[in-house]
Amino acid sequence: MVHSKIFLRNRALGYVSNHIPLVTRYIQRRKENLIVTCVGNAFHTYGCSHFTLLTVSGTHPGDITCLAGDTFHIYTACGNEIYAWRRGAELKHTYKGHEHTVHTLLPFGVYLVSVDENSNVKMWDIKSEELITELDFNNKLFKITTLIHPNTYINKVLFGSEQGQLQLWNLNVLKLIHTFNGWNVPITALEQAPAIDVVAIGLSDGRIILHNLKFDETLFELVQDWGSVISISFRTDEYPIMATGSMSGHIVFWNLEQRKVESQLLQAHFGAVTGLKYLPNEPLLVSSSPDNSLKLWIFDLADGAGRLLRIREGHSEPPTLIRFYGNEGINILTAGSDSSLRIFSTVTEIFNRSLGRASFNRKASKKKGRAAIDPLLMPPITEIAAEITREKEWDNIVAVHSGLATVTTWSFNKSKMGEHKLMPEKFKHNPNVVATSVCLSKCGNFVVIGYNTGHVEKFNIQSGIHRASYGTEKGAHQGPVKGLMVDILNQTLITAGRDAIIKFWTFKPKKGETEPVAKMILDEPIEWLRYQTESSLVAVALEDFTIILIDFDTKKIVRHFEGHKAQLTDACFSPDSRWLITASMDCTIRTWDIPSSNLVDIFQVPEACTSLHFSPTGEFLATAHVCNLGIYLWSNRTLYSYISLKAINKDDPIPMIGLPGAIIEINDSKDDELVEPEPHYISPEQLHDDLITMSGLAHSRWQNLLNIDIVKKRNKPKEPPKAPENAPFFLPTIPSLELKFDFSDVQNIESHKKLITHPELQNLTLFSKSLLSVQNNEFKEIVEKLKCMSPSSIDFEIQSLTADQRTSDTLLFKFMKMIYYMMEKKTDFELSQAYLAVFLKCHGTTIMETESLTNYLKTLQEIQSKAWFLLRDKLFYNLSVVQALKKM
Repeated sequence: MVHSKIFLRNRALGYVSNHIPLVTRYIQRRKENLIVTCVGNAFHTYGCSHFTLLTVSGTHPGDITCLAGDTFHIYTACGNEIYAWRRGAELKHTYKGHEHTVHTLLPFGVYLVSVDENSNVKMWDIKSEELITELDFNNKLFKITTLIHPNTYINKVLFGSEQGQLQLWNLNVLKLIHTFNGWNVPITALEQAPAIDVVAIGLSDGRIILHNLKFDETLFELVQDWGSVISISFRTDEYPIMATGSMSGHIVFWNLEQRKVESQLLQAHFGAVTGLKYLPNEPLLVSSSPDNSLKLWIFDLADGAGRLLRIREGHSEPPTLIRFYGNEGINILTAGSDSSLRIFSTVTEIFNRSLGRASFNRKASKKKGRAAIDPLLMPPITEIAAEITREKEWDNIVAVHSGLATVTTWSFNKSKMGEHKLMPEKFKHNPNVVATSVCLSKCGNFVVIGYNTGHVEKFNIQSGIHRASYGTEKGAHQGPVKGLMVDILNQTLITAGRDAIIKFWTFKPKKGETEPVAKMILDEPIEWLRYQTESSLVAVALEDFTIILIDFDTKKIVRHFEGHKAQLTDACFSPDSRWLITASMDCTIRTWDIPSSNLVDIFQVPEACTSLHFSPTGEFLATAHVCNLGIYLWSNRTLYSYISLKAINKDDPIPMIGLPGAIIEINDSKDDELVEPEPHYISPEQLHDDLITMSGLAHSRWQNLLNIDIVKKRNKPKEPPKAPENAPFFLPTIPSLELKFDFSDVQNIESHKKLITHPELQNLTLFSKSLLSVQNNEFKEIVEKLKCMSPSSIDFEIQSLTADQRTSDTLLFKFMKMIYYMMEKKTDFELSQAYLAVFLKCHGTTIMETESLTNYLKTLQEIQSKAWFLLRDKLFYNLSVVQALKKM
């Protein structure tokens, strides 16, 4: 097996941008600015009007290293190859020739300039893909970091270097025009100013130099307090404003006339502001960052400061937990290492939303702004529980945070963090207590929390009031509580502890009740517990990398799955509870068939899966992986095609499958490769000697045979058909103006004269001849011929058995032997009874007058009684079982 039999790569959700600077383009036909961002091995194109995702490019062989754009194309570099795309998704050109990774691209009229890490510059003809010219620089003397084409400087490109120098080249004649001495500090950004001959130069020490290229003079110098200047953009709507981005996520706006700071956007991003572009002739600024966000700022406030107009963002740090929310399989609830809770839609990114970041004081954090280092920020979320029953009335999501005893509540309906922070009074002064597990009751009213001290507490989520404690004052378990579950009727609570004990409690304990109703002792400590409310099965992960299934009703272990070779990270049930999908740090995702207790699918991923969940509709499997910001969707192939699921041997190779890309992938594999050939099963004629087999033919094929006389009488026409009058070959005509025939001499000829044939010339039917030719009681072919006949034909053949006086007795005896053969084989039981009934009805008198036939009739009666008793016993047994089940 070289693939996953069940899951196919679908697409990745939650990716917006990375460290590659964004590109803006104005499309005349759309009358709209488009924004292009990089998301790893693909790029997204957004419409500026509503931040709608318009297109997703095809997947590159590796990560994109740089982006550029002009009126017609988007240019991307991946490794040492360059690609040109039309309409955001259609690959038009490929440029090959670089020996090192390309890090900078510049569309230059009908040419494209590219620079690689070895400072090798190449100029390409965009349409013909031909290499026009080439320049080589020495990295030790002049390592190119960025380049621009100064306005009105025909055929000229300005290169910035890591050594701090600038060089102006005419690429048409490959001539160095001028070398600018620079500032002995790496140049990190270059941008053309609205004024002719002036460029803005960003340095790694925080300085911004406004330099006149024509006279090689510095007009003035600005200093950014936030360190290296990595992006620069100029406002072009008559306001002399320049924006600069920093590594710490701040954006500084400079008034170029007054040469001072106009305003600042502190913590505009959680990461470096690598992409910064003012839209042409509009008070709008687009920014992107490696924090996986794209933001549009508008400058319409009275003091000229900016405010956030639109945003498209995902998790800035890898998700720690993902769960499908609701019963429609549309929304995915995700918790990230950035302490945020988000909703991602599987339908469209427009429905994505953020529930915010967890904070000890939400209002105070809101006043502080979007600080990356917020002292009130809570640790990352490690476990969540959600119910949709009361989502409109009050908070319906609870979250456990790493290293905290406080459990937070969230509202899906209001898309924000709730007011309650659940923690018992007895733990408020104990900093060593940590919440380890949580669950919500199906009714949406109660929260049950387990702690590392072994305590289990119940709260009302609406009011936040503590309602009950389970166990003694020392706790319900001797160690951390690793899993909790409440049944659908709020009758029983299951707690699983690190002490390898699973306990069953009354959900509403009586006063003074400290002991569980039942408990199970396992051989290994418990890691976590997973369940599905509609099923009675509970999956328990053990410390020895195995998983057991416990039947909630019988309180017994029903399955034991072994195979993972590292710590188990997550598991989930399929919607019909037939499969259990598990993930482990050994980078494998396994699917176990619960009824057969077999491993039916396994595949390996590049990075270990940290969390997974199956869609309630069974359409998708969602996974989150180590060091990946996205949520990955895998299609369930069994919904759309027949898949042969067989047990996988331990020695079979484990296929390595790459993670899904940003675009829905079309399966290039043939169905023959995906579906393992299954041998065609041919059912035997008789499954067992103690069983009786029916023919499987339609009821009309044998029921109508018993009532063939009634059927013929009902279908008989009311009047017999009249024979047409015979006319002579040449018809005489009557002399007249019109053509008329003379029928006076035509005589009626009887066409229904009775034919008389001599007995010696009497012929047998084909069936009778075949019956006479049977030897050694091999009636199989005869029975098959009868099964292919219609009821009227069978009736005719049975009546024709006595048509020939010489062979009538032999044919009757042969037919009785054929019936005996069918009953002895215990096959085609209903057909044999129907044939026998018609046979006795037609030839009963003849049989009674013939001694040999009468004697054989007794033999036939014995075999028939034997078969009937066998069938009767089976029927009565089944009827008894059904009656017993009805009374239960």
